Amino acid sequence: MKNKILITGGAGFIGSNLTEYFLNKGYKIKVLDNLSTGFIHNIQPFFENESFTFIEGDIRDPDTCREAVKGVDYVLHEAALGSVPRSIKDPIATNETNVSGFLNMLIAARDEKVKRFVYAASSSTYGDSTSLPKVEEVIGKPLSPYAITKYVNELYADVFARTYGMECIGLRYFNVFGRKQDPKGAYAAVIPKFVLQFMAHESPVINGDGNYSRDFTYIDNVIGMNELAILTDNPDAINTVYNTAVGDRTTILQLTEYLKEFLAEYDPKISKVEIKHGPVREGDIPHSLASIDKAAKLLGYKPSHTIREGLKEAVKWYWVNLKPDLVNQKR
Repeated sequence: MKNKILITGGAGFIGSNLTEYFLNKGYKIKVLDNLSTGFIHNIQPFFENESFTFIEGDIRDPDTCREAVKGVDYVLHEAALGSVPRSIKDPIATNETNVSGFLNMLIAARDEKVKRFVYAASSSTYGDSTSLPKVEEVIGKPLSPYAITKYVNELYADVFARTYGMECIGLRYFNVFGRKQDPKGAYAAVIPKFVLQFMAHESPVINGDGNYSRDFTYIDNVIGMNELAILTDNPDAINTVYNTAVGDRTTILQLTEYLKEFLAEYDPKISKVEIKHGPVREGDIPHSLASIDKAAKLLGYKPSHTIREGLKEAVKWYWVNLKPDLVNQKR
């Protein structure tokens, strides 16, 4: 019989993709989400699956966390308040969710004696470090409240592993994109936001000159890393952190050209949409490129999708799922 997994933030972009994948693999899945940034429609198709349980609740509540971990073998902790700009605007809310909520989940998982606690860490932890590629053991000072909270997660996980004998693995996500990622709202990620604007023939605004670069990582690569983190029986692979990325960087200008290229296959007019430029965003790091050598060596990780392969799949998903909404809005 397959094990039971608790996925916190399971109604969100990454969490709902993990939920779908592991349900299809035969696992029993619990999802805990307060629906502040996640959506019921992301998990609606699973409600009739007898292996799926949804708990609407908040990780800031210790009792809710204790209830959620009952009978669980693994925790995939995705719940967080994301976004650097949001954390700069409201550092208290970010800290309450990302630090206090994280600690609540660690304690609940410890007390329930779960087999392993795998959590979403962040590339923002590298902060002002200028070295490229980013290697797990070399970080700088955080550049935002959000980055501080994600680094504190790593420190807490390390202490709980040393003090209580827990098995913890942190996955430093690098600019994840793909199906189900929300293109709307003030803190929408750049790829779905730009896709929606291109489909509406609106000019996306790039922060700065567009030469900042990122290691954009398709959702299937992230799913693969989570699965490896659960399944590994290599003692050297546990109680550490891993870059979760492709190991390649793309400038924002290159990204917009890729998006135009793939979207133009559905609507040729998109190839003519111009790009606009705005001020550099506060708290942004100029360049991000991950070394994935550690994950390859200890977990056997190999990315399933390059940036172009991932974008092509993502664009197809957005065209099918978002284009009808745009058409209806114009009526």
